[in-house]
Amino acid sequence: MKRHAPTLLVTLLLCGAVSAFAQGGGPVSLKLSMLAVKTIKIDGKPTEQLLPNPGSVNPGDVISQVISVKNATAKAIRDLPVQLPVPKNTVYLAPEKGLDGTRTMYSIDGGKTFAAAPLKKTITVTENGKSVQKEVEVRPSEYNAVRWTVAELGPGQTLELGYRIQVK
Repeated sequence: MKRHAPTLLVTLLLCGAVSAFAQGGGPVSLKLSMLAVKTIKIDGKPTEQLLPNPGSVNPGDVISQVISVKNATAKAIRDLPVQLPVPKNTVYLAPEKGLDGTRTMYSIDGGKTFAAAPLKKTITVTENGKSVQKEVEVRPSEYNAVRWTVAELGPGQTLELGYRIQVK
């Protein structure tokens, strides 16, 4: 069974792959967190726990990948794009809850283009011996980058954006 060190995943993300740009040039600070998602029983009921800095991960493990975005200026920043790739050796599962005030878009081409879900793609299939192009819906597991556009981030305000991934 393969084991993946989360530090390798974080390194991939921080090598120029995480980006945020403030229109108007104000500084924005970013902090990436990766939390192992575990289910334990408390009083006989399954309860989700988020464990920071897992020592290692195994295929099938679920990770919550969250980026904290802080406006370090004295002015509000509007329409702030924040982009985060889905790390290699993982599959996108779902967005984290509580992302009000953001517009989320997804990419299936490594971050070259983005669109709102559900994404569509054109595939070629053979029907009655002929090649036919069809438009099909893209599965979330095919997403390889996510971009949020934050409508407004007030002075000194911090916002957390994120999604869940599963280790391949």
